[in-house]
Amino acid sequence: GYESFDYEEALLSSNGFRFEVWAGDNADTAGKRRFAAGAVGLLIRWTEVDDEFLSATPGLRAIVRYGVGYENIDIDAATRAGVKVANVQNYGNHAVSDHALALMYACARGLPTGERTIRTGFGAPPFERIFEFHEKTLGIVGLGRIGGTLCGKACHLFARVIAYDPYVDSERFATLGAGRTSWAELLGHSEVISIHCNHTAETEEMFDSEAFAAMKRRPIVINTARGAIVEEAALIDALDQGRIHSAGIDVYRTELASELPARVIDHPRIVATGHYAWYSERSHVELQRRAADNLLDMLTGGTPDDCLNPEVDGGRSQFGEPE
Repeated sequence: GYESFDYEEALLSSNGFRFEVWAGDNADTAGKRRFAAGAVGLLIRWTEVDDEFLSATPGLRAIVRYGVGYENIDIDAATRAGVKVANVQNYGNHAVSDHALALMYACARGLPTGERTIRTGFGAPPFERIFEFHEKTLGIVGLGRIGGTLCGKACHLFARVIAYDPYVDSERFATLGAGRTSWAELLGHSEVISIHCNHTAETEEMFDSEAFAAMKRRPIVINTARGAIVEEAALIDALDQGRIHSAGIDVYRTELASELPARVIDHPRIVATGHYAWYSERSHVELQRRAADNLLDMLTGGTPDDCLNPEVDGGRSQFGEPE
C-alpha cells in the first residue's frame, strides 16, 4: 500500500532478514496465509490476524500494524501463540488534528455545497446556519495524543473547549486548557464535537440514536478516529431530521472503496474523505520507519514502547536464526 519500502528492506536486510512484499490482491486471505507461512515477522495494514492465520504461520515471532488501530489483530490469540504485537503510536498527531480542523471548517462554511451551487447560487450562502467558531464550544471525545494536540490548537479558535475522557487525569485537562465534562454534558453543550478515542467494546457505536438525541445545540460532528464508533444509521437519521448541523467523516467500517456506504459519502450534509487524515509528507515517513524499527526490536528480543502484549516473553520457542 505504500510507494516504497526502501527503509524497511534496508533495515531488516542489514540485520540478516530477507524482506518480501505481498504483491497479490488485498482480499486474497488464503494467499496471504500462504505467503506468510514461513515468516518470522510481519508488517501489516488491514490483514486479519486470528487463530486460523496464526496456525498457518508457525514460525511467526512478531507482528507490527502500520498505524494506531489494531482491531484486525486478535491480540489474545497472538498472545496465546507467543507472538508479540505492536502498533505505531504517537505519530501523525498534527496531521490528524489538522484534518479534523479542516473538516470542521468545511462543514461550518458549507464548502462542498457552495462549490456545487456556485453557478446557480453565486453570492448566496449554501445554507442559512453558518456560524463562527470564536463564539462556540468545541467538545473533544478522547484527550489522548491526537485529541490533546487538537485541543492545543482549538483553544485559540473556540470560545471554550471541553472534553470527555474518563481515562485521563485532571492534570492533563488543566495543562491542555480543556474543561473536564461528563458524556451527557459534552453532548448537550457542544456546537462542534470531534471524536479522538480508540475503538473498543466500550466505544463501539457510542454515537448512537440516544447520543444524537442528547445533542441540544445541533452540532457539527467530526470523526477521524474509527468508523465503528459512530452508528451509521443513527448519523443519517440525525442529519435528515435536523438534529445535527453536518458531519465530517474520514473513517468507515470498511477499508474497501467498493464497499463504502453511499448514503454517507453522498449525503449533502456530510463532508467525506478517504481515510487519509493520518497522512502528511512527514507523518507517512515516520509511520513506516517506526513500524520497521518496532519489528526489528521485537525480532531481536526487545519490547518496544508500542508493544501491545509485552507479557509475551521471547515469542515462540521454535524460532531459527534470521535468513
